[in-house]
Amino acid sequence: MASEGNGMSDERIGTALIKHVIEEELKDVPSEEFPPLTPLAVQLNNEQEEKVVNQLSKMIRIIGDSVKGNEEFQDAIDGMARDPGSKWDKFKKVTDKVFEYGISWENIAVLFYVAGKLALKMVEAHLPQSVRDVLMWTVDFFRNNLLGWIRDHGGWINSFSDLAVASVHQVSSFSSRSYGRFTIFISGLVLGSFITWRLTKSL
Repeated sequence: MASEGNGMSDERIGTALIKHVIEEELKDVPSEEFPPLTPLAVQLNNEQEEKVVNQLSKMIRIIGDSVKGNEEFQDAIDGMARDPGSKWDKFKKVTDKVFEYGISWENIAVLFYVAGKLALKMVEAHLPQSVRDVLMWTVDFFRNNLLGWIRDHGGWINSFSDLAVASVHQVSSFSSRSYGRFTIFISGLVLGSFITWRLTKSL
């Protein structure tokens, strides 16, 4: 409950983070090609929450690169837009795959990353309304299945160390062309440490 106790809401951060990750994936898509997402996620209350969301989104992008080489994930992402049938059922199969071996900070990051990729696929398949569906489904899954675990593990602020380790593993597997991402990660880690220090000081 550390985040809640410092004026930060783990639920607000989580829903805003999902929206942020999806919007990052759609940043090069003209806004008129998909419906507005703002009404579907709660707004952040303060600058600390915004910093946490921005930092976590950087880590998620790095960790999410591990999914790019996973054919099973890629087939599931492509299938949601391409194949007939219930998209909700396909989304559920994706979440089952992500959390096949249980909940972890890294798996939560992967789910949010996959949600962003799913949203982009929906736009590319000319199914813009499905972008809102992906956001709502991911937010609902987060609230119903992940929020309790996050609170039990000290809140989002306690995710930084585990996500940093996962990010380092990803960075170490990249070629030298990924130096820029490594720089982003290091600067983000410094910011995360500063946020943690500020929160600790306010206790």
